Amino acid sequence: MSGETLTSAEYIKHHLQNLTYGKLPDGSWGVAHSAQEAKEMGFWALNLDTTLIAFLLGAVFLFYFARAAQKASAGVPSGLQNFVEWVVEFIDTSVRGSFTARNDMVAPLALTIFAWILLMNLMDLIPIDYLPQVAAMVGANVFGMDPHHVFFKVVPTTDPNATFGMSIAVFVLVVYYSIKIKGLGGFVGELTLQPFGKFGLPANIFLEGVNLIAKPVSLALRLFGNMYAGEMIFILIAIMGASASVTLGSSVLFGSQIVLSLGWAIFHILIVTLQAFIFMTLTIVYMDMAHQEHH
Repeated sequence: MSGETLTSAEYIKHHLQNLTYGKLPDGSWGVAHSAQEAKEMGFWALNLDTTLIAFLLGAVFLFYFARAAQKASAGVPSGLQNFVEWVVEFIDTSVRGSFTARNDMVAPLALTIFAWILLMNLMDLIPIDYLPQVAAMVGANVFGMDPHHVFFKVVPTTDPNATFGMSIAVFVLVVYYSIKIKGLGGFVGELTLQPFGKFGLPANIFLEGVNLIAKPVSLALRLFGNMYAGEMIFILIAIMGASASVTLGSSVLFGSQIVLSLGWAIFHILIVTLQAFIFMTLTIVYMDMAHQEHH
């Protein structure tokens, strides 16, 4: 464990706290030293760890896919080209099966969402203390910070700010194409005249409004909830091996920790992939609904 002097509760809180930058209670701008300080920063606060890792993984995705495209050949494909072609074919099949209209942007959007979310989710398979320990060392040696006040969450999708950011972007696209394809009158008509016609206007607005708002909320919370729960289980497993005393009980506990960590990591591979696929599939479905003349 990175914080040997921390209690179990403090250890859990430390790993669930983002490295947040914003306006401190004393009026200065800086990094929060506690969850309470981060909360007091209000809306205009930036989670540096989420932003940094998300942008780095996005750059990794763009770099390797662009490199594969540049080096693509008609001969025997390289391992990278083979993998990229398999991913693109998988995305193309998913889009063709769920999207009935024609829009050249939907397939690249689906590819970006799937690959980016999958990479962010896979960060959950890195041992939970490795990168936080590196961040604590950098904070202490470079910036002179107290290592116990250096927080670093390595999984961007365990941050609701990241998942809501992606879902709101999808929501904006859905509304934009709904208005573009159906016209403003058609879009408003869907919200006000269905399913009970003009005589059920209040009920129509309530039901369709809830249905519309539920799309980004469900996208964000489903991804966040599953990844947050998975991260929490990894943290609880890590606590099992925190004992440094050499006893039969602690040895059994440490062995159990290794077995449980390995087992959960293997099972978690399915979860991280499935969550990326679900987010992508629902995005395609919502975009298809936006392109339909009559909902």
